[in-house]
Amino acid sequence: MHLGQDAELDVLRKRVRELASRHAPPRHGRTGVRAPEPEQVPALRKWTGMLFAENLLGVHWPVEHGGLEDPHPLHESVVTDELIRVGAAGPVGGGLLAAAAIIASGSAAQKDFFLPRIRSGEDIWCQLFSEPDAGSDLAGLRTKARLDGDAYVVDGQKVWTTNGQHADRGYLLARTDPDAPKHAGITAFALDMNTPGVTVRPLREITGTSDFNEVFLDGVRIPADRVIGGVNQGWAVTTTSLAHERSSAGSGASLFGALDRLARLAGEITRDGCPAIDRDDVRQVIGGFVADVHVNSLVSAFGDSRALHGSGDVADAPVSKILFSEINLALHEYGMQLQGHDGVRVEGDPLVHDNGWWQDAFLYGRAFTIAGGTNEVLRNLIAERALRLPR
Repeated sequence: MHLGQDAELDVLRKRVRELASRHAPPRHGRTGVRAPEPEQVPALRKWTGMLFAENLLGVHWPVEHGGLEDPHPLHESVVTDELIRVGAAGPVGGGLLAAAAIIASGSAAQKDFFLPRIRSGEDIWCQLFSEPDAGSDLAGLRTKARLDGDAYVVDGQKVWTTNGQHADRGYLLARTDPDAPKHAGITAFALDMNTPGVTVRPLREITGTSDFNEVFLDGVRIPADRVIGGVNQGWAVTTTSLAHERSSAGSGASLFGALDRLARLAGEITRDGCPAIDRDDVRQVIGGFVADVHVNSLVSAFGDSRALHGSGDVADAPVSKILFSEINLALHEYGMQLQGHDGVRVEGDPLVHDNGWWQDAFLYGRAFTIAGGTNEVLRNLIAERALRLPR
């Protein structure tokens, strides 16, 4: 099977482009995963519902919950890739992550209640995993949940919660057995973000935006029937979501757009009286990035191919994520370096290149080496679980 060279996928790409041209809100003007402004949320809810209604998302779900009988294995990957390429917004929030957990581990009642609301755009989800002292080391989380009658009472703090300020639901992990081994004793919950005791505080970032949030949980009561996958089974429940996040991060469609920007930037900047793009050393560096971006795309496709044939490896998603994030950071660092002293200019300065896009992308680029598990932790995962090296 030649991934990406399929008539069915070509038709799908065209359909995505046509729908996006008519209905899609624009993607955030900056690179990376960015939370919308409050006034943009209603349009994004509607667009999310349309993507599901048009069978562009959720096609791998069970048929009884809106999935297709025999979808192409790369259907949703192609949709995501094409939305990025045409500059159209994707679905808002973490509904796809939550849906993966609910479909794999949720009760029938949970599937019947939550999945239609995700498909319609009625519910925006956020991911309540990371904590101040438990980011990539997720098993070290300290948020506690104790059973009190027919509900769990939750106390703790989460951080780096994308779209927390807009979310209706939260995919929450909390420790329900403090005496269990580190990876045990964790339970997954579906949290109503409007529950008393939930406080969301947006974080002002170095980029000037507030994409992430702190979430404080003070005596929050969650009905016991909102446990996803069984008490103390949260580590297993969340594995699929984390793998999805890492493999999606590694797809790298945005890198092709960054390459185009880099070539334009090198044509605008002068070195010794001529465009920088005319210099051999600049062309060599850009050529190297072109090769790196294509290698990243092939590595991601290779992982997809292995998964399709049932020969996937625990290292596939981490390798793809590490490669993408480090190429992405290096490319944006070079874009800043190419600008010389103008690299210190910011958005709004009449002399800044590309309206400050490069400065923002450079600052945000570091986030990709952390999100979904820091690259250092993922290298340990590859060494220990894939290569079976001693700890």
